[in-house]
Amino acid sequence: MSAANAYQRQAPAGRILVVEDDQDIAELERDYLEASGYMVVLAADGNRGLALGLSGGFDLAILDVMLPGIDGLAVCRQLRERTSMPVIMVTARGEDVDVIRGLGVGADDYVTKPFSPSVLVARVRARLAEVERLRGEERASQAAPLLVGHVELDPASHEVRAHGRPVALTNREYELLAFLMRHANVVFSRQALYERVWREDAVGDGATVTVHVNRLREKLEDDPAHPRLLQTMRGAGYVLRDPSRGSGV
Repeated sequence: MSAANAYQRQAPAGRILVVEDDQDIAELERDYLEASGYMVVLAADGNRGLALGLSGGFDLAILDVMLPGIDGLAVCRQLRERTSMPVIMVTARGEDVDVIRGLGVGADDYVTKPFSPSVLVARVRARLAEVERLRGEERASQAAPLLVGHVELDPASHEVRAHGRPVALTNREYELLAFLMRHANVVFSRQALYERVWREDAVGDGATVTVHVNRLREKLEDDPAHPRLLQTMRGAGYVLRDPSRGSGV
Protein backbone atom coordinates (compact mmCIF):
# COMPACT_ATOMS: atom_id res chain seq x y z
CA MET A 1 0.00 0.00 0.00
CA SER A 2 1.40 3.40 -0.95
CA ALA A 3 1.86 6.17 1.60
CA ALA A 4 -0.80 8.21 -0.19
CA ASN A 5 -3.35 5.37 -0.01
CA ALA A 6 -2.57 4.74 3.64
CA TYR A 7 -3.11 8.42 4.34
CA GLN A 8 -6.48 8.47 2.56
CA ARG A 9 -7.81 5.51 4.58
CA GLN A 10 -7.22 6.94 8.04
CA ALA A 11 -8.70 9.89 9.87
CA PRO A 12 -6.36 12.91 10.05
CA ALA A 13 -4.20 12.85 13.19
CA GLY A 14 -3.86 16.63 13.17
CA ARG A 15 -3.35 19.63 10.90
CA ILE A 16 0.25 20.76 10.51
CA LEU A 17 1.58 24.03 9.08
CA VAL A 18 5.04 23.68 7.49
CA VAL A 19 6.83 26.97 6.77
CA GLU A 20 9.90 26.14 4.69
CA ASP A 21 11.37 27.94 1.66
CA ASP A 22 13.33 24.92 0.38
CA GLN A 23 10.75 23.15 -1.78
CA ASP A 24 12.49 19.76 -1.68
CA ILE A 25 12.68 19.77 2.12
CA ALA A 26 9.12 21.07 2.46
CA GLU A 27 7.75 18.32 0.21
CA LEU A 28 9.79 15.66 2.04
CA GLU A 29 8.37 16.82 5.38
CA ARG A 30 4.86 16.88 3.93
CA ASP A 31 5.16 13.36 2.48
CA TYR A 32 6.34 11.81 5.76
CA LEU A 33 3.76 13.68 7.83
CA GLU A 34 0.93 12.75 5.48
CA ALA A 35 2.07 9.12 5.49
CA SER A 36 1.72 9.27 9.28
CA GLY A 37 -1.85 10.52 9.05
CA TYR A 38 -1.45 14.29 9.31
CA MET A 39 -2.95 16.94 7.06
CA VAL A 40 -0.25 19.36 5.90
CA VAL A 41 -0.31 22.88 4.49
CA LEU A 42 2.89 24.40 3.10
CA ALA A 43 4.05 28.03 3.14
CA ALA A 44 7.25 29.15 1.43
CA ASP A 45 7.90 32.42 3.26
CA GLY A 46 7.50 33.97 6.69
CA ASN A 47 4.70 36.37 5.79
CA ARG A 48 2.51 33.63 4.35
CA GLY A 49 3.35 31.31 7.23
CA LEU A 50 2.42 33.93 9.81
CA ALA A 51 -0.89 34.70 8.08
CA LEU A 52 -1.81 31.02 7.95
CA GLY A 53 -0.72 30.42 11.53
CA LEU A 54 -2.85 33.28 12.82
CA SER A 55 -5.86 32.16 10.78
CA GLY A 56 -6.39 29.22 13.14
CA GLY A 57 -7.19 25.63 12.37
CA PHE A 58 -3.67 24.22 12.85
CA ASP A 59 -2.57 21.92 15.65
CA LEU A 60 1.16 22.56 15.26
CA ALA A 61 3.61 24.61 13.17
CA ILE A 62 7.04 23.62 11.86
CA LEU A 63 9.11 26.74 11.15
CA ASP A 64 12.45 27.04 9.39
CA VAL A 65 14.65 29.69 11.02
CA MET A 66 15.86 31.21 7.75
CA LEU A 67 12.89 32.35 5.66
CA PRO A 68 12.24 35.01 3.03
CA GLY A 69 10.36 38.03 4.35
CA ILE A 70 9.87 37.54 8.08
CA ASP A 71 12.33 35.03 9.53
CA GLY A 72 11.17 32.02 11.50
CA LEU A 73 12.10 33.48 14.87
CA ALA A 74 9.91 36.54 14.26
CA VAL A 75 7.06 34.32 13.06
CA CYS A 76 7.38 32.15 16.16
CA ARG A 77 7.38 35.16 18.45
CA GLN A 78 4.18 36.54 16.94
CA LEU A 79 2.44 33.16 16.92
CA ARG A 80 3.33 32.63 20.57
CA GLU A 81 1.94 36.06 21.51
CA ARG A 82 -1.41 35.36 19.87
CA THR A 83 -1.93 31.58 19.83
CA SER A 84 -1.22 28.52 21.98
CA MET A 85 -0.24 26.37 19.00
CA PRO A 86 2.97 24.38 19.61
CA VAL A 87 5.91 25.31 17.39
CA ILE A 88 8.90 23.24 16.28
CA MET A 89 11.82 25.25 14.90
CA VAL A 90 14.07 23.88 12.14
CA THR A 91 17.59 25.31 11.87
CA ALA A 92 20.27 24.65 9.25
CA ARG A 93 23.02 25.08 11.83
CA GLY A 94 23.71 23.16 15.02
CA GLU A 95 24.96 26.17 16.92
CA ASP A 96 23.66 26.57 20.46
CA VAL A 97 22.75 30.20 19.78
CA ASP A 98 20.08 29.15 17.26
CA VAL A 99 18.53 26.75 19.74
CA ILE A 100 18.60 29.33 22.55
CA ARG A 101 17.07 32.01 20.35
CA GLY A 102 14.36 29.66 19.12
CA LEU A 103 13.37 28.50 22.58
CA GLY A 104 13.65 32.07 23.83
CA VAL A 105 10.90 33.28 21.49
CA GLY A 106 8.58 30.47 22.57
CA ALA A 107 9.41 27.43 20.43
CA ASP A 108 8.42 24.13 22.04
CA ASP A 109 11.10 22.04 20.34
CA TYR A 110 13.70 22.14 17.56
CA VAL A 111 15.43 19.92 15.01
CA THR A 112 18.70 20.60 13.19
CA LYS A 113 19.27 20.10 9.47
CA PRO A 114 20.12 17.61 8.13
CA PHE A 115 17.57 15.52 10.02
CA SER A 116 15.77 12.24 9.56
CA PRO A 117 12.13 12.86 8.55
CA SER A 118 11.11 10.08 10.92
CA VAL A 119 12.69 12.05 13.78
CA LEU A 120 10.63 15.10 12.82
CA VAL A 121 7.44 12.99 12.79
CA ALA A 122 8.35 11.62 16.23
CA ARG A 123 8.83 15.17 17.56
CA VAL A 124 5.45 16.19 16.13
CA ARG A 125 3.76 13.22 17.77
CA ALA A 126 5.43 13.99 21.09
CA ARG A 127 4.40 17.65 21.07
CA LEU A 128 0.78 16.88 20.13
CA ALA A 129 0.60 14.13 22.76
CA GLU A 130 1.81 16.63 25.36
CA VAL A 131 -0.84 19.14 24.31
CA GLU A 132 -3.56 16.48 24.58
CA ARG A 133 -2.29 15.42 28.01
CA LEU A 134 -2.41 19.00 29.27
CA ARG A 135 -5.90 19.46 27.85
CA GLY A 136 -7.03 16.31 29.63
CA GLU A 137 -5.60 17.56 32.92
CA GLU A 138 -7.32 20.91 32.40
CA ARG A 139 -10.66 19.22 31.68
CA ALA A 140 -10.30 17.06 34.77
CA SER A 141 -9.42 20.10 36.87
CA GLN A 142 -12.37 22.07 35.54
CA ALA A 143 -14.73 19.17 36.26
CA ALA A 144 -13.71 18.88 39.92
CA PRO A 145 -16.17 20.36 42.48
CA LEU A 146 -15.04 23.66 44.01
CA LEU A 147 -15.43 24.85 47.58
CA VAL A 148 -14.50 28.33 48.78
CA GLY A 149 -15.75 29.35 52.20
CA HIS A 150 -19.46 28.62 52.36
CA VAL A 151 -19.88 28.45 48.57
CA GLU A 152 -19.89 25.18 46.61
CA LEU A 153 -19.83 24.90 42.81
CA ASP A 154 -20.21 21.65 40.86
CA PRO A 155 -19.05 22.01 37.22
CA ALA A 156 -20.67 18.69 36.27
CA SER A 157 -24.19 19.82 37.21
CA HIS A 158 -23.64 23.61 37.13
CA GLU A 159 -25.15 23.74 40.62
CA VAL A 160 -24.09 26.40 43.12
CA ARG A 161 -24.84 26.31 46.84
CA ALA A 162 -24.26 28.83 49.60
CA HIS A 163 -24.46 27.43 53.14
CA GLY A 164 -25.86 24.30 51.53
CA ARG A 165 -28.76 26.13 49.86
CA PRO A 166 -29.15 26.21 46.05
CA VAL A 167 -28.36 29.54 44.39
CA ALA A 168 -29.72 30.45 40.96
CA LEU A 169 -27.15 32.20 38.75
CA THR A 170 -27.19 33.43 35.17
CA ASN A 171 -24.70 31.82 32.81
CA ARG A 172 -22.33 34.80 33.02
CA GLU A 173 -22.59 34.98 36.81
CA TYR A 174 -21.76 31.28 36.94
CA GLU A 175 -18.74 31.68 34.64
CA LEU A 176 -17.42 34.62 36.66
CA LEU A 177 -17.86 32.77 39.95
CA ALA A 178 -16.22 29.60 38.60
CA PHE A 179 -13.22 31.58 37.35
CA LEU A 180 -12.79 33.39 40.67
CA MET A 181 -13.14 30.15 42.64
CA ARG A 182 -10.47 28.47 40.53
CA HIS A 183 -8.19 31.45 41.24
CA ALA A 184 -9.11 32.11 44.86
CA ASN A 185 -7.00 34.71 46.71
CA VAL A 186 -5.71 36.15 43.41
CA VAL A 187 -6.56 39.79 42.66
CA PHE A 188 -7.89 40.54 39.17
CA SER A 189 -8.61 43.95 37.70
CA ARG A 190 -12.00 44.57 36.11
CA GLN A 191 -10.31 44.61 32.70
CA ALA A 192 -8.57 41.28 33.31
CA LEU A 193 -11.81 39.66 34.47
CA TYR A 194 -13.71 40.94 31.46
CA GLU A 195 -11.06 39.64 29.06
CA ARG A 196 -10.73 36.25 30.79
CA VAL A 197 -14.45 35.56 31.41
CA TRP A 198 -16.17 37.47 28.60
CA ARG A 199 -13.25 36.74 26.22
CA GLU A 200 -13.53 40.15 24.60
CA ASP A 201 -11.56 43.37 24.58
CA ALA A 202 -12.31 45.14 27.87
CA VAL A 203 -12.18 48.73 26.59
CA GLY A 204 -15.15 50.57 28.08
CA ASP A 205 -16.68 47.49 29.69
CA GLY A 206 -15.34 47.60 33.24
CA ALA A 207 -18.79 48.50 34.57
CA THR A 208 -20.15 45.18 33.28
CA VAL A 209 -17.85 43.31 35.65
CA THR A 210 -18.88 45.52 38.57
CA VAL A 211 -22.56 44.81 37.95
CA HIS A 212 -21.97 41.05 37.90
CA VAL A 213 -19.80 41.19 41.03
CA ASN A 214 -22.56 43.06 42.85
CA ARG A 215 -25.12 40.48 41.74
CA LEU A 216 -22.94 37.65 43.02
CA ARG A 217 -22.58 39.43 46.35
CA GLU A 218 -26.35 39.78 46.65
CA LYS A 219 -26.76 36.06 46.08
CA LEU A 220 -23.78 34.68 48.01
CA GLU A 221 -22.74 37.04 50.79
CA ASP A 222 -24.27 37.01 54.27
CA ASP A 223 -24.03 40.82 54.26
CA PRO A 224 -23.65 42.10 50.68
CA ALA A 225 -22.91 45.64 51.90
CA HIS A 226 -19.88 44.29 53.80
CA PRO A 227 -18.64 41.34 51.70
CA ARG A 228 -16.28 38.88 53.32
CA LEU A 229 -16.02 36.50 50.37
CA LEU A 230 -15.91 38.58 47.18
CA GLN A 231 -13.89 41.63 48.16
CA THR A 232 -12.83 44.83 46.43
CA MET A 233 -9.15 45.72 46.51
CA ARG A 234 -9.10 49.49 46.15
CA GLY A 235 -7.26 50.53 43.01
CA ALA A 236 -6.53 46.92 42.07
CA GLY A 237 -9.74 44.99 41.41
CA TYR A 238 -11.55 42.05 42.97
CA VAL A 239 -10.50 38.95 44.88
CA LEU A 240 -12.42 35.89 46.08
CA ARG A 241 -11.11 35.17 49.58
CA ASP A 242 -10.54 31.58 50.65
CA PRO A 243 -9.27 31.44 54.24
CA SER A 244 -8.28 27.79 53.81
CA ARG A 245 -5.62 28.67 51.22
CA GLY A 246 -2.52 30.80 51.41
CA SER A 247 -2.97 34.38 50.23
CA GLY A 248 -1.98 35.10 46.64
CA VAL A 249 -2.28 38.84 47.14
